[in-house]
Amino acid sequence: MLEEVERWLTDRSWSVADRPLHRILAAKRATGQTVSVVLPALDEEATVGEIVSVIRHDLVLQVPLVDEVVVVDSGSADRTAEVAAAAGARVVHRDTILPRIPAVPGKGEVLWRSLLVTRGDIVCFVDADLREFSSDFVSGIVGPLLTEPDVQLVKAMYDRPLGSAAGQGGRVTELMARPLLNMHWPRLAGFVQPLGGEYAARRSLLEQLPFPVGYGVELGMLVDALHLVGLDALAQVDVGVRVHRHQDGQALGRMAAAIYRTAQLRLARGHLIRPSLTQFERAGDAFEPRTYSVDTEERPPMTEIAEYRARRVA
Repeated sequence: MLEEVERWLTDRSWSVADRPLHRILAAKRATGQTVSVVLPALDEEATVGEIVSVIRHDLVLQVPLVDEVVVVDSGSADRTAEVAAAAGARVVHRDTILPRIPAVPGKGEVLWRSLLVTRGDIVCFVDADLREFSSDFVSGIVGPLLTEPDVQLVKAMYDRPLGSAAGQGGRVTELMARPLLNMHWPRLAGFVQPLGGEYAARRSLLEQLPFPVGYGVELGMLVDALHLVGLDALAQVDVGVRVHRHQDGQALGRMAAAIYRTAQLRLARGHLIRPSLTQFERAGDAFEPRTYSVDTEERPPMTEIAEYRARRVA
């Protein structure tokens, strides 16, 4: 492991207990920042209601940490939307957000569109299939963004049991993501759960990042954030144990392929956040550059979306 990463593990890896809730709330009042929690959801009626209820009870009603809880439904065939709304979330359907750009299937697509229907200075993403959910997942990763001005993105880290086997739940992480990061982006080797769906970031960072539309979104976001803001702006917080629905081997294979493709694109582009191609055309006695965007099969940074810019002005 790089010495820089060893230092980072000491300086930027925390426990949820390191920041008591009263300290986080004091920092929120002092800075005036707002917090949005987003749950991307597809057929999660069995779990989404409990997650929303816990967040609203603990972090909206009991203490005013979270300003809005938004569930973005990406086409559920079950009662996900009804259950989430009954629990107190604002439910928005993916296809109603930015309708001029037809939606495509994928988690990253939903996260990207969520920036248009949330207002928080800090945006916290939480997967909607978690069981035995604790609000520590939210307060733990939001806390450093409120107390540490130079931190831009915080990932949750946790144990991921598979049945009765401790620590065996992150199969795609161990077989695909961790080898990729260690070989190609060793400065990110310190992240315990690089593919985890629970993370929070400043809107000012998220709106500058391209979003892979599928399962590669978490790896892509880490790599792009590293090159945009640097390792010391990234952090992780131990929030305990993550229990969720596990997918079968074929689904994991599709997930691994998407993650590999996301890494492949970033390796091919030389780690640039927004790749472009500059060519030259003769104009009289000189050559004039012409710069063109390169297709990355991803959604662009939200700051490039006219509707998003217009909302910020309003």
